[in-house]
Amino acid sequence: MTTMSTVTIGKKPSPITLSDEATAKVTDLLAQEGNDALALRVAVRPGGCSGYSYEMFFDSEIAADDVLRDHGGVKVVVDPASAELLKGSVLEYSDGLQGAGFHISNPNATRTCGCGSSFS
Repeated sequence: MTTMSTVTIGKKPSPITLSDEATAKVTDLLAQEGNDALALRVAVRPGGCSGYSYEMFFDSEIAADDVLRDHGGVKVVVDPASAELLKGSVLEYSDGLQGAGFHISNPNATRTCGCGSSFS
């Protein structure tokens, strides 16, 4: 069973939560980077076969209007425009026979592509 842990900093709820599996994997990846100043940035950009595509990368720069949340010790940063498109989303990680990787479950997506990396 997947559970999520989130600490809300500020008044708005987190636009995206992390499953325990995603939190553990991101924690491992951050440890490999060896830089405590890094946060996981999750963003939505125009493009992809369905209209928008997801981006995830480690970032040390946090803008004043970014949404910053702590998920089980992982700092997650989302820009305000992406936060609206990600509201209620869950970042999940699986490591199975069908391949390992991250997946975003987004309740706002009306349509997704076959690769799972873009939506509208």
